[in-house]
Amino acid sequence: MEKFTVYTGTTVPLMNDNIDTDQILPKQFLKLIDKKGFGKYLMYAWRYLDDNYTEDPDFVFNRPEYRKASILISGDNFGAGSSREHAAWALADYGFKVVIAGSFGDIHYNNELNNGMLPIVQPREVREKLAQLKPTDQVTVDLEQQKIISSVGEFTFEIDSEWKHKLLNGLDDIGITLQYEDLIAAYEKQRPAYWQD
Repeated sequence: MEKFTVYTGTTVPLMNDNIDTDQILPKQFLKLIDKKGFGKYLMYAWRYLDDNYTEDPDFVFNRPEYRKASILISGDNFGAGSSREHAAWALADYGFKVVIAGSFGDIHYNNELNNGMLPIVQPREVREKLAQLKPTDQVTVDLEQQKIISSVGEFTFEIDSEWKHKLLNGLDDIGITLQYEDLIAAYEKQRPAYWQD
């Protein structure tokens, strides 16, 4: 997993409340087995007018000025619904690094973290300010300082210290296990031979 320390990008506002994981990534795309390629299907029912992927020009992601946005500003209860990790894969594959919402579905929040994204909880008044930024306005998210820095203000955010450590150091579960590789190898060497089959 890539380290997340300080990230700067532009924002796109999608201020709907209760965006669930089926809206983020509809169930018909769950059969794909690779984490890559899901970005095409993100917000499928909203982004496209038909099954030929004809873009809806009124949907904010499809507007030319927002196409490179990598910080999503959203409503309350983002990622509610099922536990599908594919929803986080779709957000990451599309290019989002940060999602700022009023609250998150618990499992989806953890899925974003597990995939190297930073979900941030902010009150509505902060999100409304950020949603007013121009598409070219850059926002910096400093994880070490736990700050969002923008032309409309600086805002602090909370994050669990263990998750902060993992993101700052680029550690997923495998990376954490590999930190103990020497201890694991030493333990394996001392196991009786009859346990090794």
